[in-house]
Amino acid sequence: MHFRRHMELEHGLKQIDIAPLIDMVFQLLIFFMLTSSFVMQPGIKVNLPKAVTSETVKSENVEILVSAENVTYVEGRVFTLQELKALLKEAAKRNQSILIKSDKRASLGRVVEIWDMCRDMGVGQISIATNQEE
Repeated sequence: MHFRRHMELEHGLKQIDIAPLIDMVFQLLIFFMLTSSFVMQPGIKVNLPKAVTSETVKSENVEILVSAENVTYVEGRVFTLQELKALLKEAAKRNQSILIKSDKRASLGRVVEIWDMCRDMGVGQISIATNQEE
């Protein structure tokens, strides 16, 4: 029993209809474009101040963030000054460096307070993050 469709494939098809394939590819492309644009990256928005003499820090640091509202974050979690003291004591024992990322609208007093706390706990290397001025 030979079916007509099977016979056409054996003798060679003159033209392949790729319109359904193109439709599916475009639908998949549109689907992935729409779903990927709605993925939000969690984090705390910090506008770093600009500096001409900034350097790139390559070592592993403990990052302390100070937001524009003077709220202190470590690893995305709000830290009080007592919790920060305990963290800095552990960082000093492990000889880790501290990187302070402060919003340019944050209080200088808060940054100096954290800096002083780091020095008091015995942290050897303290850096302040900036954007390089162009």
